[in-house]
Amino acid sequence: MIGKLQTNKVKFAVKLFDYIHSVDSEKLAKKIADEQNKINKNIKIFLQVNIGDENQKSGINKNKLKQLVSYCKEINLDLIGLMCIPPANTNPDIYFDEMKNLNKTLGFEELSMGMSSDFLIAAKNESTFIRVGSSIFGQRV
Repeated sequence: MIGKLQTNKVKFAVKLFDYIHSVDSEKLAKKIADEQNKINKNIKIFLQVNIGDENQKSGINKNKLKQLVSYCKEINLDLIGLMCIPPANTNPDIYFDEMKNLNKTLGFEELSMGMSSDFLIAAKNESTFIRVGSSIFGQRV
């Protein structure tokens, strides 16, 4: 699942999806852990980082990331990597490089970044999951 996940929708998401790309708080992490334990399912989790410190975007602040990683490990979430969406109308290479380094520092194997407009730059920065929906389905209306 990609996109903002509200805690009241977690029970549905856990049943439907094998990956969640948008965990950004302890509250959401706890709800996912509780729901997956109820149905004995192991969801693969990406932590969403607000790499550009943008007020309008979801994601954990990079300065609070290690605390969230520790908490998720305590509650036995299957953390596999980080996810970000860089600020629009900027060079994403700077942000992707920073994410690549954060991901390596934390010891994760997977990295979810890059969309239709910047997937080549994301791939150059070792992204393993790329979101190219608008290239396939067209622009949103």
